[in-house]
Amino acid sequence: MDRSSILVTRSSMPAFDEYVEEIRPLWDSHWLTNAGPEHQKLESELQTYLDVPHTSLFVNGHSALEGAIESMGITGEAITTPFSFASTTHALTRRGVKPIFCDIRKDDYTIDASKIEELITPRTTAIVPVHVYGNVCDVDAIQRIADKHGLKVIYDGAHSFGVKKNGRSTATFGDATMFSFHATKVFNTIEGGAVCYHDDALTPELARVKNFGITGPETVLSIGGNAKMNEFCAAMGICNLRHIDAEIAKRKQVADRYRKNLSGVDGIALSPEPGTGSQDNVQSNYSYMPVLFDEAKLNGITRDDIYDALQKHNIYSRKYFYPLITDFDCYKNQFDSSQTPVAQWVSQRILCLPMFADLPLADVDRISEIILATIKQ
Repeated sequence: MDRSSILVTRSSMPAFDEYVEEIRPLWDSHWLTNAGPEHQKLESELQTYLDVPHTSLFVNGHSALEGAIESMGITGEAITTPFSFASTTHALTRRGVKPIFCDIRKDDYTIDASKIEELITPRTTAIVPVHVYGNVCDVDAIQRIADKHGLKVIYDGAHSFGVKKNGRSTATFGDATMFSFHATKVFNTIEGGAVCYHDDALTPELARVKNFGITGPETVLSIGGNAKMNEFCAAMGICNLRHIDAEIAKRKQVADRYRKNLSGVDGIALSPEPGTGSQDNVQSNYSYMPVLFDEAKLNGITRDDIYDALQKHNIYSRKYFYPLITDFDCYKNQFDSSQTPVAQWVSQRILCLPMFADLPLADVDRISEIILATIKQ
């Protein structure tokens, strides 16, 4: 990759010496995995930062989501969104749960809560919404539906670390929230993830799921896998957590500059600004910069035209999320994307622009200029 290239994201990292100091004790203890001191420290600090009673660390976000589904006994059907990363649906299907797809809102791309109830059947056991791009779902409406029908709610919060609604962390909504700490996320542990939850009874269940079902030196009570976070990843998380608020503040500057450059252009739609519309009383983490290009208002210029124009300048945006999960080859002939027409329409027009804390504002201006020049051709 050309060093002058601008990628869609770049991992946040602490100072080299800071990380070295954090991992230095490992050379004395030789305790590299299996819930060592760094693992325990990160879990505790995350519980404080996210204001949740319980956090269980995992090797990645996908394993965390599967672990939550299994530990909570989700079976039958779960209502979710086709407009997400593959992991959301794969986690359900790998655990033997049938995904039932609900359409999304056109303004913030989260699941349309007004359409959930009509999809509930006697086999429905859970709702698995996604805080897409860090936009917060209609958590109040979803919880009302879940309470009415006796359903569990597991949020895919892969994009929403550090996001708050009415002063509450997104980690506190529903029965559980999964976070991804992948290197591309606002907060990362290199690779990693977590389940945040309220019910004390889930603690031993999640522990068994991620450690082979082992409960003691000579007891294996259930069939589990291996999904434990190691000490080096936990140490990276401890370091990054010290700087997360400053990182989010820098991301806000980037997002504000994009909004200044691209707002008010007919045919270009941005997500609701934090604190407005469906995201009223939301404190964002500015994890992504999704922009929707409506070719009907842009003289036929499409999302793909913008993507190609940027790539010619070594600027790499991403079509998150295209194709829809319902159009994946692995789910061929199982689902019908026309049943979620808003998600289908959005997926064909959305583009995520480069977004990371240290993206120079001059580069934001250049990206914006290329976009505006392309749509004026």
